[in-house]
Amino acid sequence: MSFPRAHVRHALALATLLTAGAAVASESAAPVFGDAKAGEGKAAVCAACHGADGNPTDKQYPKLAGQNEAYIARQLEAFKSQKRQNPIMLGFATPLSTQDMHDIGAFFATKSALPGVADEQLVGRGQALYRGGDAKLGVPACMACHGPDGRGMAGTGYPQLGGQWADYVTTKLKDWKGGASWGDDVNAKIMPAIAGALTEADINAVASYVEGLHSAAAAGTATTAK
Repeated sequence: MSFPRAHVRHALALATLLTAGAAVASESAAPVFGDAKAGEGKAAVCAACHGADGNPTDKQYPKLAGQNEAYIARQLEAFKSQKRQNPIMLGFATPLSTQDMHDIGAFFATKSALPGVADEQLVGRGQALYRGGDAKLGVPACMACHGPDGRGMAGTGYPQLGGQWADYVTTKLKDWKGGASWGDDVNAKIMPAIAGALTEADINAVASYVEGLHSAAAAGTATTAK
């Protein structure tokens, strides 16, 4: 059976368009990988607040050292799109390309967060919440997403928390408790409900425990200080 030439030309044209469209879709969906060396220069502007190696001295700014690349890139994109509101970060993130964001993330991922300490009087409750949650409050264990040693889960986009300043963690948890939103960030959407169920004492306890959390034989332990 033969087909009219017009139909053949139409079919070929359609196939060409579909193939081209698939190629474009494939390119747009292609993952972006950061270059830590390129990110070193791009991250220089971050040093003023976050420290040259991602370890800031001012506890209001989060430690970026050791944070996974994907998380940093996603947060920079959220600041740029204003899904996450921060006028200071908006200014820094706006000129960055997606590649820039991943390069910066890759650079900080190569660094190590300096260990912190937990308040000895708070570590008991903080550890209980981090490792087991609180069924009565409907609060899941923090380590379910952030890992037993606080290293996070890069593959699923959950951030490293181990060693993070208690002051910063406290501020974020209180923001979420107050109804703050990070737009359509799927991972962050679960935090307002969790933070809302915590008391102020619980927030202080788990934030303190997180600061002292570090890796020890694949199980997190918290260094304490009176």
